[in-house]
Amino acid sequence: MSSQANPQIPQRTFFGQPWGLANLFNIELWERFSFYGMQTLLAFYLYYSAAEGGLGLDSGTAVSLVGAYGGFVFMMSLVASLVSDRILGPQRTLLYSSFLVMAGHIFLAVIPSFIGLGIGLVCIGLGSGGVKTSSQVVLGDFYERSDPRREAGFSIFYLSINIGALIGPVLTGYVWGMSNFHWGFGLAAIGMAVGLVFFLLFRRSTLGDAGFEVPNPLSPQQYRLWALVAVVITVGATLAISTGFIHAEWLSNIMSVIALVASVTLLTQMYRSEITTAAEKSRILGYIPLLIASVIFFAIFQSQFTVLAIYADHRTNLNFFGHKLAPNQISSINPFFIIIFSGIFATMWTRLGDRQWSAPVKFGVANIITGLALLLFLPYAGKGEASTPLLVVTAILFLFTLGELLLSPVGNALATKVAPKAFSSRMMAVWLMTISMGSSISGTLGARYNPNDGAAETTFFITLTVVLVVVGVVLICLKGWVLRKFQDVR
Repeated sequence: MSSQANPQIPQRTFFGQPWGLANLFNIELWERFSFYGMQTLLAFYLYYSAAEGGLGLDSGTAVSLVGAYGGFVFMMSLVASLVSDRILGPQRTLLYSSFLVMAGHIFLAVIPSFIGLGIGLVCIGLGSGGVKTSSQVVLGDFYERSDPRREAGFSIFYLSINIGALIGPVLTGYVWGMSNFHWGFGLAAIGMAVGLVFFLLFRRSTLGDAGFEVPNPLSPQQYRLWALVAVVITVGATLAISTGFIHAEWLSNIMSVIALVASVTLLTQMYRSEITTAAEKSRILGYIPLLIASVIFFAIFQSQFTVLAIYADHRTNLNFFGHKLAPNQISSINPFFIIIFSGIFATMWTRLGDRQWSAPVKFGVANIITGLALLLFLPYAGKGEASTPLLVVTAILFLFTLGELLLSPVGNALATKVAPKAFSSRMMAVWLMTISMGSSISGTLGARYNPNDGAAETTFFITLTVVLVVVGVVLICLKGWVLRKFQDVR
């Protein structure tokens, strides 16, 4: 809906965009500040010893949990979309999710144990999933489908994500180095609180009634059923993990399987539906190779929080012009490059128009670039502590960024293009599940990475390079078949 269509939405503008974008920009920036500030500390908090302020897990289990948690957050985006559509509406989902994020960081900051870790991460996961989905739905309510400002508005919004991702690890890493992990988690909580205060102060004057309506409310009978299912799942998962029936190191694999089953189920439902046209079914089939390539890509890209966390801690020379960085602070390199190059890529695609690469080629090249980036690790395999120059890791993350810009924003847009008309949200859910699978697999890979064995390390990176390059080449070779299936979509 547009501001003209709904007089309850404020009429003022923010750089030519609806004024509500400023408020949503703010809450998203601080949520990403707090989330990435916490997530980049998480692996270290899990495997550092108690004397160092950590929980003392072995590094393999720690990064497996980090990967599983990344998958969990994207899975919660689906849960949040259901809550938004059926119970609260997008704007209230955004508000309550933001409170959950802040509460989770407070639990991590003040309860130094596995209890605080568990409660904190569940709250943050649920809340971040809610903020991720509902903020964009509320933003979309400010535009008609044909409004030419829509893409620019979402591009400005995307900038807030990367600003938060840039400054969060820098500041929480600094506080961690000055004191301990819990001060870092506390700073993340403060950041989220700042975002919430401004959101609440200007909520009514900037957002109005945008996203306030519940699109498809539950009946009283459905409320009871949903509540029962939520309780059963929560209690069952808690008992299974706390009693040791499910081991912590299994969680990344379990999350991967859940995301895979969800994806296959959703794709099958859409393909078999009587209201899906023949052309739409063709596009679904053509989309499958790109979904597989997305899983493989994100399994490596999300290893910034698993494999690369260990590598930064043990193998990277963190000296930066005479100042030693905290190992989590290298996670700010990727969003720094994104902020610089996202506009360049957008301009390039606009100028190329119909001459730009098609989606399967972009996905294929993204995997190839990311795979080749891993070869930069090889000269330093088995070289010992702080043997890899920071410049080399920066170069690797620069290539990761090029891959991300070729695949991630393209994938977001492609999901809306190939989705059957009746199932646009469902196809976006499938896309999110590929990121969930990739994030979870990154934890599995991290558990198998051994930085202390040069031969094993070399084999590890070469194997991943071969897989990524092969996937990329195969996808480029499938370009003709994919585009025939896509019909009028590139």
